[in-house]
Amino acid sequence: MQYTLYIVGAFAVSLVCGFISIPIIINFCKERNLYDIPNSRKVHAYAIPRLGGISFLPSMLLAFLIANVVMNTSSDGLPVSISLWSAYFFISLLLIYGTGFIDDLIGLDARIKFAAQILAASIITAAGLYINNLYGLWGIHEIPASWGIPLTIFVMVFIMNAINLIDGIDGLAASLSFLALGGFLICFFREKMNIYCILIAGLMGVIVAYFYFNVFGKTEKSRKIFMGDSGSLTIGFILSFLFVKFAMYNPRVIAFHLDGLLLPYTLLIVPVFDVARVIFVRLHHRKPLFTADKNHIHHKFMKMGLTQHQTLIAIIALALMYIALNLLLFPIVHIDIIVGIDIVIYILVHQCINIAIKKKGNEHGQY
Repeated sequence: MQYTLYIVGAFAVSLVCGFISIPIIINFCKERNLYDIPNSRKVHAYAIPRLGGISFLPSMLLAFLIANVVMNTSSDGLPVSISLWSAYFFISLLLIYGTGFIDDLIGLDARIKFAAQILAASIITAAGLYINNLYGLWGIHEIPASWGIPLTIFVMVFIMNAINLIDGIDGLAASLSFLALGGFLICFFREKMNIYCILIAGLMGVIVAYFYFNVFGKTEKSRKIFMGDSGSLTIGFILSFLFVKFAMYNPRVIAFHLDGLLLPYTLLIVPVFDVARVIFVRLHHRKPLFTADKNHIHHKFMKMGLTQHQTLIAIIALALMYIALNLLLFPIVHIDIIVGIDIVIYILVHQCINIAIKKKGNEHGQY
């Protein structure tokens, strides 16, 4: 019960930090003319400040530190040890945060950001953290480091890009990330890994504050802001780290659970499936992988005629449906069949969207 209070406290501190810092960031962007300028690929019509994400890491860390200080000064508080994983995690996190921050300020080539993501993921694996068990997926269980390390780097980079690329309409990346973080919070709370729960809660709080300004901020009053790459890459890295951390079987830390891979996979289905589909389409049409387009799921929903808010609700509903479905199927169906069902549903959803777009007469090129 007491740890629950620390978790709630971290969320509250981060929430307050977000509501204090984001208006300051908005004013800074206005003074320095740091805006996300609309173009043919983007859905917004006005120049919007783009540095909202720089509030994420400071707010999360401040909430984490305060919660741990209070916890350690309580009667039953235990000292928090900094493991090798923790040190490497914060080094990688700062690398990704710095990369996103520089990109938001002056712009970086996509290949440079990609290289930074690979380096950050490699640092995590250098600490001995990697996916070492597939929990029966494709009939595979334990895997050696020679397979697990490159798989982990691939998975982490893939998730980081998935969150970055899904950030295309108001509130979408924030909502999907909040939903995934909430799921990880429950997963780690189940394992009594309270330090991770406090860290997750510290990020969730500032995301709520950002969501308020991003979705409900008035454009004409300059109260609206985007998270930028400093936000999406930071969230993507933390989610990818949590994915690997929970999926890695380590009997000294987490007891073996058959859902060790299914749960983190389920929490990130929508952004991961979206970027996978976009990559396949670009490869099929021999288009450069790093070239931006309007082929993501949120773009397609809007081609149907949905507003940004309606699109947001539809995609969040899809993510919640996947979570409910996979949790329902897991006790009775093998993980291979569950993944197959997930893929089929996603294909059918896009086929239905394509049909709706054609009926509306808004088909523009290949999607």
